[in-house]
Amino acid sequence: MTNDAAREILTWADFGEASRRLAEQVVADGFRPDVVVAIARGGLVPGGAIAYALGTKGVGTMNIEFYTDIGRTLDDPRVLPPLMDTSDLTGSRVLVVDDVADSGRTLELVMRMLDGHGADARAAVLYTKPRSVIRPAYSWRETDRWITFPWSAEPPVEGANTDVVA
Repeated sequence: MTNDAAREILTWADFGEASRRLAEQVVADGFRPDVVVAIARGGLVPGGAIAYALGTKGVGTMNIEFYTDIGRTLDDPRVLPPLMDTSDLTGSRVLVVDDVADSGRTLELVMRMLDGHGADARAAVLYTKPRSVIRPAYSWRETDRWITFPWSAEPPVEGANTDVVA
């Protein structure tokens, strides 16, 4: 576990500002998404906030597992059920939203899947890490520190599914 001094701390107030700034970047770029796809779990809250800020009613999720603990990952990211029917996205403008492009491998997987279905997909993240293999089209901040997000700052409620990493 890393100590708080080595962390980037995102507050709820900063999250509201970050979501709005990302939506403004998308609009300023002239991109008008038909659908916002949030990468679960970290992208769920930002995806919803950005979809509201953009007035985009089409929202979907992709469940991807990669991190197993702080700084620990599977060999490769993998898609988990329930699966989103990406075949319906052919020709659509899709904004893929996640909390962070850390290694970038999760975003890379999702973008490749959407590209394979003929979607015009762009990525938006709250944070981009310098080592990310993909550069999202839209990013609020860059950091090389571990990030504490307000929705995952506390451990799961006692008795909850503790197999899951925050």
